Amino acid sequence: EPAFITQTAAFVAELKGLSFEDIGRITARGAKELFGIGEAEGAKIAYSIRDSLYLNVTAKCTNRCVFCPKNRDSVVKGHDLSLRGGDPSAEELLKAVESEGGPARWSEVVFCGYGEPLTRLDAVLKVARELKKRGARRIRVNTDGLGNLYHGRDITGELAQVVDSISISLNAPTKEQYNLICRPSLDGAYESMLDFLAKCAKKIPEVTATAVAMEGVDIKACAEMARAAGAKFRSRPYNELG
Repeated sequence: EPAFITQTAAFVAELKGLSFEDIGRITARGAKELFGIGEAEGAKIAYSIRDSLYLNVTAKCTNRCVFCPKNRDSVVKGHDLSLRGGDPSAEELLKAVESEGGPARWSEVVFCGYGEPLTRLDAVLKVARELKKRGARRIRVNTDGLGNLYHGRDITGELAQVVDSISISLNAPTKEQYNLICRPSLDGAYESMLDFLAKCAKKIPEVTATAVAMEGVDIKACAEMARAAGAKFRSRPYNELG
């Protein structure tokens, strides 16, 4: 019954832990692509999910995780995250935040996107500092935890100056399984990620290790490792982004 569409959308939003606006955006993009009607919204630098604003910093990544769909699809929760024009500058990132109502509008601003944001450390630090000045309530970074290895130095102290929360992809309780799942491009990735996790836990207010609940992954063991490092733990559903 079409008259119940808003109630249905509200129920689905509650069921999926999304906002009403998220459901509308996802449904609209799906309908446009399925039926070839109208034009879907273009690529986004800043994109909202629930009451968080995410920043699409780069498409470059230090891992090639088997569960990552970016080589198949560039859309997350109705947002196109393809960066066909290249990585956005710090100024473009700040402008994109303002176009979404400014940092104070959102419960948090999250450096994330389809790539590894800490490969662009200077841009992340510059933008985060400015967002704090403009009233950002909370700054979070989602990372694979290879920032120290990538830059060849300990960057956790720099992050601690501007970041309130960091989410680090643990993904496996052993090096062997991690390498099979995450397929890192850097040698020593697993050990460096664990060291990064422990260092962050000592310096950043909120640190969460995550693992995708794939078949064969011992989520309980991952949770125990995270807590031993002084971090929280969150299991992420397989094939669910955002």
